[in-house]
Amino acid sequence: MAAAVDSFSLLYREVSRCVSGWLEPLVVVGALYVCGRALVLLRGTCTVLRVHVLPRVCARGPPLSQRYGAWAVLNGTSSEVCRAYAEELAKRGVNILLISQSGEEEELEGEGSEASSPALSLRRHGVEVEVVRVDFPLLGLAASKPVLLALRDKDIGLLVNCLDPELDSHQDLVDQSEESLWRALGANMAAASLLARWVLPGMVERGRGALVNISSGAHYCLPVAGRVMLAATCGYMEQFSRALRQEYGHRGIFVQSLIPLEISSSGEPGWLAPTAELYARHAITTLGISNHTTGYWLHAMQYGATRCVPEWIWLLTSRLFLTLT
Repeated sequence: MAAAVDSFSLLYREVSRCVSGWLEPLVVVGALYVCGRALVLLRGTCTVLRVHVLPRVCARGPPLSQRYGAWAVLNGTSSEVCRAYAEELAKRGVNILLISQSGEEEELEGEGSEASSPALSLRRHGVEVEVVRVDFPLLGLAASKPVLLALRDKDIGLLVNCLDPELDSHQDLVDQSEESLWRALGANMAAASLLARWVLPGMVERGRGALVNISSGAHYCLPVAGRVMLAATCGYMEQFSRALRQEYGHRGIFVQSLIPLEISSSGEPGWLAPTAELYARHAITTLGISNHTTGYWLHAMQYGATRCVPEWIWLLTSRLFLTLT
């Protein structure tokens, strides 16, 4: 249809006349979309309150040792988050069994101040602490024997697996040695799987227990170039946790996937980067409440915003950042 347009008002009237029949359906679609976004926002707010606020202000339930068991096994002790989580468990009267890898045993048990010796720091809470060394990349029957002996006759109620912080170093896959790849696979995915295999029979028999897998929310959300192994390992830990929930959730076993974002390494907390100690204090209150959480309320808000970013924008931004740096 050809029409002579002398002014903007005439054009506006012509366009309005053509779309007038579609105006009401478009208004309905727009209203439904706004209501849907509002419901998502309301649901997210309620989740933050239920997971991160109410557990910290409401009355506490039975001690962790009664809810799950007297002992906790922690793997990934080179991580500050894992050590801080062990500290929070010890404060709550849970005995600690630390799984040491690649020469960490001397560092964990070493004599000196509490700050330099995690085992000494944990013992001051009046709990039993044991350290067992195992080299998971070279794991065989002989290598696994010390761990199996340490687990024997213990009421293992919690298993905490934490990713090796060395995975967070920026390096292309082809630049990594085969030895480092085998070590990464063994110390993270193989270790988490084997430890779960060893502690689950006792948990199932007692009808209680908890498995906590701590990975990285930043690299679980969207991939980042130069951290292929970290992204892949985070994906494995997430799917491993989901599958374990399906397999053992109905048998009294609580399985949680913790996906923290940035953790301060300077000892000084930032607005979005809490210290490992502050993060662990918040994260442990979500135990038994949420199966999948960042563990920290500000991280939960940041995680939700990150999930709204299209992947192509994330990938373009990461490439530009790597180019500039």
